[in-house]
Amino acid sequence: MIGGVLAMLAMAWLGHANALAAGTIIHAVGIENEYADVISQIGGQYVQVAAIETDPNTDPHTFEVSPKVAQEIAASTLIVKNGLGYDSWADRIITAAPNAGRRVIDAQQLLDLPENTPNPHLWYDPKTMSAVAKAVAADLSALEPTETAFFQANETKFDDSLKAWLASMASFKARYRGTPIAVTEPVADYMLQAAGCDIATPFSLQAAIMNGTDPSPQDVTTQNTLFSGHKVEVFVYNQQVTDSLTQSFLTLARRNVIPIVGVYETMPNGYHYQAWMVAEVEALRKAVTDKISTEKLAAGSRQ
Repeated sequence: MIGGVLAMLAMAWLGHANALAAGTIIHAVGIENEYADVISQIGGQYVQVAAIETDPNTDPHTFEVSPKVAQEIAASTLIVKNGLGYDSWADRIITAAPNAGRRVIDAQQLLDLPENTPNPHLWYDPKTMSAVAKAVAADLSALEPTETAFFQANETKFDDSLKAWLASMASFKARYRGTPIAVTEPVADYMLQAAGCDIATPFSLQAAIMNGTDPSPQDVTTQNTLFSGHKVEVFVYNQQVTDSLTQSFLTLARRNVIPIVGVYETMPNGYHYQAWMVAEVEALRKAVTDKISTEKLAAGSRQ
């Protein structure tokens, strides 16, 4: 077993060393770490990937740009960003450090979404990462044409690996379509809708919390009634962004024995994107079938 592991490590290092020797390492940046993970899966040993927003325990809206971050972006030849204003700070750095050979992939543009799209959390949309992977493979192929077959094969592998997540949402929808849930923000709304959930929280309240403004008293009352009146089966909240209002919702959910599922804007430690998404659906299923709360995902193992 140990010999096999050492051999695999040696082969991986040899591939990396050969790529370095040939000068084929592509410097890439994923503004959010879930996008960086996809770049890495497609590019393999031919990319050196930096993820900018990486901490699942902090509010991503409070992210502050450092000189190191600016240097990472300026030095890159491939960037993947979310768009819809979610990471607009990166646009300013990209503009300030022009590079004629740089490729920039914007998920919003890939999905042809208008600027007024209300929910920017595109990585929870089942359509997004397949489109991103395809664009990454195409751009890496343009930057390193001799490895086109390698990038395309990895794109196919990535698409195949998304099937488990798609199947888990389809299975949930088939069994539990219409499950009423409450949320704090629209972080996982795309996934929840794909799984057939009925999101009872007014979107105006979701948007207010997302944008850091005060929701109307009427919306807060509506949300509170969802818990006190046992009108929802699950409470899904943004684990990274809590304040006195969201804490009050958590307290009400616990008091009324409504299971809670925490979701993230930044991919938790130890996960690949696909496993993270499957874990979120599994947490939702446990909440509905077994009344088990998963307020925080356990660290993954990069499976």
